[in-house]
Amino acid sequence: MVPDLPALTPPAQTGIGVIAPFDFALDRELWRWVPDHVSLHLTRLPYLPDPVTVRLAAALGHPHGVRRATRDLLVPRPSVVAYACTSGSFAGGAAGEAALVRGMREAGAPAAVTTSGALVRACAELGVRRLAVVTPYVAEVAALLHAFLAEHGVTTRASVDLGRLGGIWRTTYADVLDAVASLDLRAADALFVSCTNVPTFDLVGPLRRRLRIPVLTANQVTMHAAVRLASPADRLQDLPAAEIGA
Repeated sequence: MVPDLPALTPPAQTGIGVIAPFDFALDRELWRWVPDHVSLHLTRLPYLPDPVTVRLAAALGHPHGVRRATRDLLVPRPSVVAYACTSGSFAGGAAGEAALVRGMREAGAPAAVTTSGALVRACAELGVRRLAVVTPYVAEVAALLHAFLAEHGVTTRASVDLGRLGGIWRTTYADVLDAVASLDLRAADALFVSCTNVPTFDLVGPLRRRLRIPVLTANQVTMHAAVRLASPADRLQDLPAAEIGA
C-alpha cells in the first residue's frame, strides 16, 4: 500500500532550446554551464560529409536550416533558442549573424542568440576591445572569426589555430593549455577559446586566475547569454563557475 505523501509540486523550470552542429559532442558541458532551474532542449543540424572548412561553416550557418531546427525545438516552449555553433554564426559576418537571429525569431523563438553574437555581447559587457584567440580551425576559418570581430570593433591581437579538419571534440585540456601558452597576451584585454566542440569548462577559472584577464569560451558565452535572455533575474555570478570577469 502506498503511504500518504505530501502535496508535491514539480520545480519550476526555464527552458532553453539549443541548436547544435551535427558533430556536437559536449552536451554535458552545456549542462554544466547552466543553473539547476534551467532545462536544455537540444537538437542537431543534419549531417554533412565535409571537413571543417569555410564551406562547412557557411553551410552550418545557412538561415534556412537554422529556422527549421528552431521550429523543431518549439514544442517544449523554450524561453530562448540558442544557436550553439561559433563558426556557423560568424561565417557570414555581422550581417549573416543578424540574419540567423532574425530567422530564429521569425520561426517562433521568443528570443534568440548565437554563439558569435554572445561573444560580442560578452566583450561589450567587459569592455574588451583586444582579444587573444585560440581556435581549433584551419587558418581560413579563423580569418573569418577575426573579420567578424573586427566588424564589432574588437581586434585580434594574438591567435593560434590548431588546424583541425574534424574530430574537434577530441581536443584535450592539454591541447588548449599548450595553445594558450604559445600566445603573447601582453596586448590583449581577454582570451577567447573558440568552438562549442572544444571542452573548456574546468579551464576557465584556473586560466583566469593565472592570466589575470577575462577568459571567454564558446559554450560559456552562449549559455550565459541564453540564460540572461531566458531569465533576466539570473546574473553572471549566479551561474556555476561562470566567472568571465577578471
